[in-house]
Amino acid sequence: MKVEIKPGLAGGTVQAPPSKSMAHRYLIAAALAKGKSIVRGIEYSQDILATIDCLRALGVEITACNDAVTVWGGAELKAVETLPCRESGSTLRFMLPLCLLSGVTSVLRGSDRLMERPLTVYRQLAAEKGFFFSQAGNQVTVCGKLQNGEYSVDGSVSSQFITGLIFALLTLNGKSSIQLTGKVESRSYIDLTLSALQEFGFQVSWAGETRLELIGGSGVGRECAVEGDYSNAAFLDALNLFGGNVTVTGLKENSLQGDRVYRDYFARLAAGTPSLSLANCPDLGPILFAVSAALKGGVFTDTARLKIKESDRGAAMAEELKKCGVDVILEENRIIVPGGQLRAPGMVLDGHNDHRIVMAMAVLCTCTGGSIRGAQAVTKSMPDFFEKLSSLGIEVIKYETE
Repeated sequence: MKVEIKPGLAGGTVQAPPSKSMAHRYLIAAALAKGKSIVRGIEYSQDILATIDCLRALGVEITACNDAVTVWGGAELKAVETLPCRESGSTLRFMLPLCLLSGVTSVLRGSDRLMERPLTVYRQLAAEKGFFFSQAGNQVTVCGKLQNGEYSVDGSVSSQFITGLIFALLTLNGKSSIQLTGKVESRSYIDLTLSALQEFGFQVSWAGETRLELIGGSGVGRECAVEGDYSNAAFLDALNLFGGNVTVTGLKENSLQGDRVYRDYFARLAAGTPSLSLANCPDLGPILFAVSAALKGGVFTDTARLKIKESDRGAAMAEELKKCGVDVILEENRIIVPGGQLRAPGMVLDGHNDHRIVMAMAVLCTCTGGSIRGAQAVTKSMPDFFEKLSSLGIEVIKYETE
């Protein structure tokens, strides 16, 4: 799908979409907890549908009605069919350890790009613990039976590996611990995991800066509601930096989401040319680059992990901003976006099959006008993104063929 965005000022009130990060965690916590749970506030993005489908493939009974998902949890998790992870890195990394509970061979399948994203932590864990691990083409095959105990895990690649291991160990009776080595990336996401699990009564907590301790088998089903998502709200709130008057509702003020920092970062970009770290908020990268290109520029550090997202997000944004006259400087772990160069794109922009690239460039096009191909990528996290833009007074024209 291609979309054309006309220049314009946005105005109005819009509800923040529910947090994809919390929805993943609540759904899995509900599957692990004993009894019936209802998770409200679910938006059926492709990533969330992947997690629901994978839980069903593990034998979990799940029904959905409107924005409420009912989960009957606590049963033995055992792969009864291939787990369809689609393009969701969270789903793949959260589900893989859960496949190591029954001793049955399990197959997890996903897109080619998903399988290019690193699974090194689990590959190393398999070698250390004697699990079978094989990756070929668009699928991963694993077999083994996880035991409780002490684990040492590299925390410098992705917090998703830590979360996945926590989920699996909580199904096992007895105590376990996870010692994190290296620089711990995206610690706030681990905190989100602990918060979600503690709501369901699971016993898991930090025991120092780099050590997690947990006791398996303690969760109980409950009702909960998914809070608003700061990472996606940032795309809507950014319209205010371009003269808009948009109010984004539904965000939890004391949220543990690392992406809540976007408000402070936006203010600093509006005031000057700051240096901003993406270590704890890598998903904000595309919209921050777009905003800085339209304002006074910015310097962004801790950007190396952007290479292993749905696209190489630094390179993808540099390519698209180049079409808008902005010469981005890419370094190994730093990205410099100059201000004062922005113009209307001289050609169609490309979404790089990445929802956050599409949304960032769409927001920028409210300043310059422009067209984006591959716009259907927004279904990964915010299926109604263009409808939200339209509701705020931005003219969006959709073309089903590109």
